[in-house]
Amino acid sequence: MSRYRPPRAAGTPLITPQGEARLRAELHELWHVRRPEVTRSVSEAAAQGDRSENAEYTYGKKMLREIDSRVRFLTKRLEKLKVVDSRPSDPDKVYFGAWVTVEDEDGVGARYRIVGPDELDLKQNLISIDSPLARALVGKGLDAEVRVQTPTGDKYWYIVAIDYP
Repeated sequence: MSRYRPPRAAGTPLITPQGEARLRAELHELWHVRRPEVTRSVSEAAAQGDRSENAEYTYGKKMLREIDSRVRFLTKRLEKLKVVDSRPSDPDKVYFGAWVTVEDEDGVGARYRIVGPDELDLKQNLISIDSPLARALVGKGLDAEVRVQTPTGDKYWYIVAIDYP
């Protein structure tokens, strides 16, 4: 059985200014801080002699490959992304970058911000514009009812508030 996995779609090429800043900071950290540290440790490990049984050398080379892979991904991704930093012409509807407060049928509320797939962070209530909930919310106005198909069945949400930072 092959380990090949076809590449997945990159998602919507939109990002908020805060998300772009985070990706650029990660790229800077990897390229200017982490990579020189790892390179230094690999060269020190290589100077010790036999590389075939040198775990520090082997681990360091692996770390360099991972860092280089992530740097390559971030560089290509940042070239393709479009930063959305303007408010929509109709702020009474849900669009990219909006903070949306929703309630379910039981009155349980939640507040989410619709962001690009590179910024997804559920701990901060940031949901991807490609997610089923975000796709259902986009274009809807205040007090609209939204139906989202979940694995446990359909779930209904009501838009309570829309806010743009």
